[in-house]
Amino acid sequence: MKKNLYSIVIPVYNEEENIPVLYNRLRKVMQELEGDYEIIFVDDGSSDSSWILICELQEKDNSVKGIKLSRNFGHQIAITSGIESAIGDVVITVDADLQDPPEIIPELVKKWRCGYEVVYAIREKRRGENFLKRGFAWLFYRVLKKITKIDIPPDVGDFRLLSRKAVEQLKRLIEQYRFVRGLSTWIGFKQTGVEFVREARYKGKPKYSFWKSLKLALNGIVSFSIAPLQLASYMGFVVSILSFLYAIWSIIAKFVFERTIPGWTSIIVVVLFLGGVQLITLGIIGEYIGRIYGEVKKRPLYIIEQKVGYKDNEDYKEENRGKE
Repeated sequence: MKKNLYSIVIPVYNEEENIPVLYNRLRKVMQELEGDYEIIFVDDGSSDSSWILICELQEKDNSVKGIKLSRNFGHQIAITSGIESAIGDVVITVDADLQDPPEIIPELVKKWRCGYEVVYAIREKRRGENFLKRGFAWLFYRVLKKITKIDIPPDVGDFRLLSRKAVEQLKRLIEQYRFVRGLSTWIGFKQTGVEFVREARYKGKPKYSFWKSLKLALNGIVSFSIAPLQLASYMGFVVSILSFLYAIWSIIAKFVFERTIPGWTSIIVVVLFLGGVQLITLGIIGEYIGRIYGEVKKRPLYIIEQKVGYKDNEDYKEENRGKE
């Protein structure tokens, strides 16, 4: 009977303090599963010794592979790079900060063996996060679920298992502005979730600040919904009606009651209100136009500077000489 091959994809950005501990915990978990495994670390332009540690681990353990991107392309792109390089029957994406406990992986695998193509980890509790971040995450997932046409599960990050069938379909999606957790839902297939308690970061500073989280949320909304554009239309419609009613009232006030509204206050309020609505509308349209601009350039999602642990590494270097 053929053994299953499991691919663990780990995006890394300045995680030198967490890599050794994560590797040890992952190795222990994967050795208890039936089958072979590969651990793929994707260095997303780290400025610390993360890549050195990855290379050292690879020298000691052939199951470890490393991909070094030429610069920081972002968390979602790093995940994509690892998924596209994985050769396993299943691919499991895990963050390097140990907030996604590797000990949950057997539960994900168990669901896959029951016939599910995508198994995502649901954050039942979120430890080590302040009230603002937890509240923002709660609101974002529910707004996203409400305005999109696909059923993106709430309280789910990028900790998930993808079958080979799901991975092959995901690799066909080449859009630049990536929201992997949305894309893995969009492809369909039989999906389910496993609840877990998300731990606090083991060491180091969080890589997702509030503003980066806000940017990711905006990217998810714009990538999977035209609701903001529709909202801009509704706002324009409502403002037009209010302006029309105000114009009628001004005419009645002048010719029927023979008085005009004194002062500039009302005029300034109306002008500022209309100007604000126009700027908001232009900003929303600009977000979509900016994404169109990014897509039509058709630049590669990422550039690989170096790979370690791959049998075809020398052939890879020769084939890509001058391209990286």
